[in-house]
Amino acid sequence: MTTARLAPRWAAGLLLWLLSIGTTACGATGMDSTSAAAASIGDGPVVAGPGQAAQLRLGYFANVAHAVPVIGIGDGSYRRTLGATKLSTQIFAAGPDAVRALLAGVVDAAYIGPNPAITAFLRSNGEAVRIVAGAASGGAGLVVQPHISDVSQLAGQVVADPQRGGTQDLALKSYLTAHGLAWQGSGTRTVDLVSQSNAMTFALFKRGRVAAAWLPQPWVARLVAAGGRVLVNERSLWPRGTFATTDLVVSASYLRKYPHTVSALLTAQVATTRGITRDRSRAVRLLRTDLIALTGSRLPDAVLRSALADVDIGWDPDASTLRTLARHAVQVGVLSEIPDLRGIFDLSVLNRVLQQLRLPTVSDAGLDVTTGGTR
Repeated sequence: MTTARLAPRWAAGLLLWLLSIGTTACGATGMDSTSAAAASIGDGPVVAGPGQAAQLRLGYFANVAHAVPVIGIGDGSYRRTLGATKLSTQIFAAGPDAVRALLAGVVDAAYIGPNPAITAFLRSNGEAVRIVAGAASGGAGLVVQPHISDVSQLAGQVVADPQRGGTQDLALKSYLTAHGLAWQGSGTRTVDLVSQSNAMTFALFKRGRVAAAWLPQPWVARLVAAGGRVLVNERSLWPRGTFATTDLVVSASYLRKYPHTVSALLTAQVATTRGITRDRSRAVRLLRTDLIALTGSRLPDAVLRSALADVDIGWDPDASTLRTLARHAVQVGVLSEIPDLRGIFDLSVLNRVLQQLRLPTVSDAGLDVTTGGTR
């Protein structure tokens, strides 16, 4: 395999794959298209001052891997720190939905998994987005029915993940491939892979109609509470047991125009992160309240505690893991060759915020727009 700069040979294949993802529903309000989301979230930002936008349109998920925005937005910290900049938010069901919104200009920034972030970067030829911070690592895995003790038993069984093209989708396909299982065709070592909402997977798992699912928290903890068992904690597949789960991705044009707004956003994120790590019990209480408001469902405190304990909250994007994820994408056939990811990160604003707070800065692993070269 070779490293290439967005060569047309695989770029065309990537585009076909992206188009095949489809346009599934996104958002807590039942919107089923990017256009509908645009109608609710407002028009594009209008400048309020040098480097400051009048509005920030921010997307995130209502789950524990997104605990930082869930709590920071829920308790008003983000709005207070953004000051005169109006914060508009949009809930997404999975990363590919958020990518479509980012590339369509529906949102200015979004918390998404690293695989959708790579997708957005490659689809725009490295022009449209930058990862400006991490938000969480860990907190995902394969949960199976209690009678399943080995991955080989999944052959011929229904296995679920949240959405085709998402972070858990690629992790699941990579794991199946490594263990000689396929998710396409009709061979004896093929699983019946379905991508559907986490709520649907949960309901079908309880009824025994889904044998296994690769999900983020709190859905891992919920399936375990419903009688499942964790066959694979994704931590076990990574050196040092760490892997990026959630990143903050910002429109490159928004970052250029409104660096002060992005700085305020990152300041709010760092403050919220420190609050969560300082007092996990308080974080569980806030998560419970905020997730009820966002989803209408109340999770038991024991489930939330278990889910949050499985997630490492922080702002380091663990940049080096993106190269590994790109290799996984090649192994499962999403990409034909390893792409050039230089420039996908711009950690300069985050590191300035960290320096001001006298906190250690984070590494870009040579993939920062300022250190990895321009395209």
